[in-house]
Amino acid sequence: MNIEQFTANWNYPTTIRSGIGRINDLPAACSELGMQNPLIVTDPGLAELPMVLQALKHCQTELKGCGLFADIKGNPTGENVEAGVAACKAGNHDGVIAFGGGSALDAGKAIALMVGQDRPIWDFEDVGDNYLRVNVEGMLPVVAVPTTSGTGSEVGRASVITHQQEKVKKIIFHARMLPEIVILDPELTCGLPAKITAATGMDALSHNLEAFCSPFYHPMAHGIAIEGIKLVKDWLPAAVADGSNLQARAQMLVASTMGATAFQKGLGAMHALAHPLGALYDAHHGLLNAILMPYVLKANQSAIENKVTELSRYLDLPEPGFDSFLNWVVKLRSELGIPHSLSEIGIDDSQVQKIGQMAFDDPSSGTNPILFTADEYQTICTNAVRGNL
Repeated sequence: MNIEQFTANWNYPTTIRSGIGRINDLPAACSELGMQNPLIVTDPGLAELPMVLQALKHCQTELKGCGLFADIKGNPTGENVEAGVAACKAGNHDGVIAFGGGSALDAGKAIALMVGQDRPIWDFEDVGDNYLRVNVEGMLPVVAVPTTSGTGSEVGRASVITHQQEKVKKIIFHARMLPEIVILDPELTCGLPAKITAATGMDALSHNLEAFCSPFYHPMAHGIAIEGIKLVKDWLPAAVADGSNLQARAQMLVASTMGATAFQKGLGAMHALAHPLGALYDAHHGLLNAILMPYVLKANQSAIENKVTELSRYLDLPEPGFDSFLNWVVKLRSELGIPHSLSEIGIDDSQVQKIGQMAFDDPSSGTNPILFTADEYQTICTNAVRGNL
């Protein structure tokens, strides 16, 4: 695919408009969904940047109004969502533009869900049939505009929100949380620093890779995951090396979207561990997955060796096999400047027992190739802290 071919519209799993300059379609996308006074939800780092200010001005000119809310953390909390709901109601907003990285996308989707509910957000945690509690008529439509290439939250039906009192990340789910229109504009990702490009790109890899390794049967997701992994291999180093490379930026946007589409098949131990680590240490989710990746692969080796050998052949790695793939992951992390151990980002082993239990309880653990015990998760985490691969 060349950059000209990237300008296209497609629909899977939702309506997607991709291409350079497609951010200019934002007011029309809002109008298509019946929005005349949307609320842009973004993070504080983006709120004052030209891309957001121009989008805000464009919407205010073309629509009846448009507001801005940016009071969210890198790991959005229930309190952030409550504040966003209050801003949405105060401004009489009729839709949400989730604009930014995973934190803004997750917060935006959660705000659009919660603005019409009379229950606390935790009542909609992705457990059992909690989603049936949602007053669907109270939900607002969402246009998603990702500015990073990692979470793929723009095509997800859930938000990961931190419960600050419990220090736990919870998955809030409803099928209608899937944004109705997504705008993939690679120019919006060009200002992303190399370190964040690397961490978010490795997050995209983790989504595709864990979906690929999941034991559950979903042939469409399986095929998407394989191609998503290949896109990361081919284009992430280029995106990190030259942030203005629009071809690389476009391909990584697609890899990110593919990863979140593929993990309908399930995630695994990387995310089961990253969620509690993020909640306890407020660390970057993509970076956590990147550091954890080889340790989880090694722990899963007995269950995934044949699969990963096939994958290594598709990626055209030398001497295809599990070791070849693991070596590629370790080398890629090194080339991108990803730390080898959790201790290098300030995480020690003082809470590994608690983390092990939290990982065991995390929904992502249920689709790992091996159903690890809490003690086994504790061992994986300890190895990742100390760099023992």
